[in-house]
Amino acid sequence: MGDGDGWVNCEAGHRHWGRHGAAGLLLYHQGPEPHVLLQKRALLSIGGGTWGILGGARHSHEDAITGALREAGEESTLDPSVVRVHGLIGEHHGGWSYETVIASVAERPHVRRASFETAAVAWVHVDEVPGKKLFPAFADGWSRLREALVRPVLVVDAAALDGTDGDGTYGDGAAVARLRDRLAALGPVPNLPGTVADLSYPEIVLAAGDADVPGVDGVRVVAAPAEAFAALAAPGAPDEHRVVVTGDPERRRRTLEAGAAVADPSWLRGLLA
Repeated sequence: MGDGDGWVNCEAGHRHWGRHGAAGLLLYHQGPEPHVLLQKRALLSIGGGTWGILGGARHSHEDAITGALREAGEESTLDPSVVRVHGLIGEHHGGWSYETVIASVAERPHVRRASFETAAVAWVHVDEVPGKKLFPAFADGWSRLREALVRPVLVVDAAALDGTDGDGTYGDGAAVARLRDRLAALGPVPNLPGTVADLSYPEIVLAAGDADVPGVDGVRVVAAPAEAFAALAAPGAPDEHRVVVTGDPERRRRTLEAGAAVADPSWLRGLLA
């Protein structure tokens, strides 16, 4: 039992489990066919006999991601260290909220039940999810959650952010390194263009032109002269959603042709401010 276990009433008068809100993990594996990890709730649990996602009440010191991963590790044999977090979708009831953490795994692990709250755990093909007897709140949100099963990638054209620091010019390695460091500290991105998540945790790729600048944790820096830039806009996997930040008309056109979303440099400047 943690300090979050217990019932609470929201401002609408509804009763919810979790004194400090609750969080769940919607974990998917792309593979040849996309599957999600679902939990069948034990009969003595809330919504017993229905299928939903691993999760539960958050402790007072936990954010949504920490709480969801802890709950998943308590209710199943899932190793949280293999989970890659991509997004967050919140359901707010006035004084109480439920946060769904969107995440993936590179390899699909075998996962078993690990607590009395769990009757079974299974990888379910996304097309078969609606056919299950679902926990009502999960059923109501499934269409949006299904659309959220993407791995966001933010590609930044260094030339588009030229002058953001007020010194240095594009091609100046020191200026590109400063931009790289600011991107590394960016944190979650609200309302990433083309996604349905409230917050996204994108992989960041900095297209540095001819500047020779190493990457850092959280930001991959690639040399991208004009003739090679278009390749950065093309998704590398079926679940990738790429957003390219550039103001160059030709690069914007090629980005859209590749199936990626385009964001104006002013949008990213606002996040970095």
